[in-house]
Amino acid sequence: MHSAAPQIIPAELLLSAYRSGIFPMADGREDEDVYWVEPRERAVIPLETFRPGRSLAKAIRHDRFRVTCDADFAGVIAACAAPRPGHPETWINRPIAASYRALHLAGHAHSIECWHDGERGAELVGGLYGVGFDRVFCGESMFSRATDASKVALAWLVALLKAGGYRLLDCQFMTDHLASLGAVSISREAYLARLADAVDAGPAPPLPEIYASFCAASASAGAAEGDSAGEGAADGAAAAGAPEGTCSPPSGKLILQSLTHTS
Repeated sequence: MHSAAPQIIPAELLLSAYRSGIFPMADGREDEDVYWVEPRERAVIPLETFRPGRSLAKAIRHDRFRVTCDADFAGVIAACAAPRPGHPETWINRPIAASYRALHLAGHAHSIECWHDGERGAELVGGLYGVGFDRVFCGESMFSRATDASKVALAWLVALLKAGGYRLLDCQFMTDHLASLGAVSISREAYLARLADAVDAGPAPPLPEIYASFCAASASAGAAEGDSAGEGAADGAAAAGAPEGTCSPPSGKLILQSLTHTS
């Protein structure tokens, strides 16, 4: 049992590390130490070529999950750190979890949540979190408790990043799951070049701001079609514990259009 509060990595240090291509990890959940990592090979998802497969596109189009942004950051990081089939251990220890919660409060770490709204209320069934700065988003971890939930969260993330003019989606280490979603492996040198380009491009809107713009567009489209589904979505957001004033989630159709649109 832990008694002392975990040591928190200062937000300025975390952001400086990310801008240098470095990020923190731990050896295990119970390990209180943190070390810094700069992989020789980096996994990235090219935003311009990301296309959801047929089954994923169907899940998005039919709004299989209600998707929110920054509605439950603490819940997402806790779920990512929890033991699950195939992943009994984690690199997310107490200091890392506490540091990213603090970074979230500072406006630089964000989450995408997938909810299932059932008879017993809203259940968090999937999501991801990561760090956003300049025109870069560094995905940290994702989890899924329902089929396709983490994939839907990632697809929504890509749609938001594309709409916001982001240039780099970093996934750190390649996995079979990421490869199936279009991730590619590049060298450290290539990654640093892309990172520098995205940083030099200047600031982009934070994820919640882009999400809100999708909400507004979806609400306008719904009003034009006489669609009253938005009211139910707003009730669901409140049930999920989303901050007061959180907009109704945009429709999956709008997200899918954004992902499949080519300029």
